[in-house]
Amino acid sequence: MMLNLIMGRSIVKNTMTVVEKYKILIDYFSEHNPNAASELHFSNAYELLLAVVLSAQCTDKRVNMVTPALFAKYPTSFELANASSNEVYNFVKSVSYPNNKTKHLIGLAQKLVANFKGTVPDNLEALITLPGVGRKTANVILSVIFDQPAMAVDTHVFRVANRLGIVQNANTPLEVERQLVQHFPKHVLARAHHWLILHGRYVCLARAPKCSECGIASVCEWIKKK
Repeated sequence: MMLNLIMGRSIVKNTMTVVEKYKILIDYFSEHNPNAASELHFSNAYELLLAVVLSAQCTDKRVNMVTPALFAKYPTSFELANASSNEVYNFVKSVSYPNNKTKHLIGLAQKLVANFKGTVPDNLEALITLPGVGRKTANVILSVIFDQPAMAVDTHVFRVANRLGIVQNANTPLEVERQLVQHFPKHVLARAHHWLILHGRYVCLARAPKCSECGIASVCEWIKKK
């Protein structure tokens, strides 16, 4: 039996298995956004790490306005580790929570120099020991830089995954992460993070989702409840 809810070209079925949902998502995004990638600007692991730390509760657009000068002044962790708080603050003062992020940037640079010879480590356990680096940030680094099958869950991914119904009873980012990792094949997992985050950023908005423009409305549990 079908619920004849038609949105554009999408028809929402009453019943659809989890496997079917993931197949539809993978097929759709593979066709419509095959080269999905981070919208942050960076050229190496160190730069991406700083950018992701700065992006917490801040737009990528704003971060991209700040980082060119920051990267030029502190091209490696060695220079940043020796910077003063006032110096770094002047570069990042236009982002959200600049005082805390200044401390995080200098602190993580100092730890990179002291514990990792100035380089960004390639494993979760080491990454989350860095100031300002949680599981989400670490997973971004692992998937984007080191091509590991990791899933970073931010507010967009959390919202989209729950609205679509591709996770069940997932009330925390870790629960969402575990289910997404379980169901997305490893070879698409890194891109899947970008698929979901970009969909949440431009279509499945928090307050006013653009359901009539959504190409994956056929799998959306949230639409069915509406």
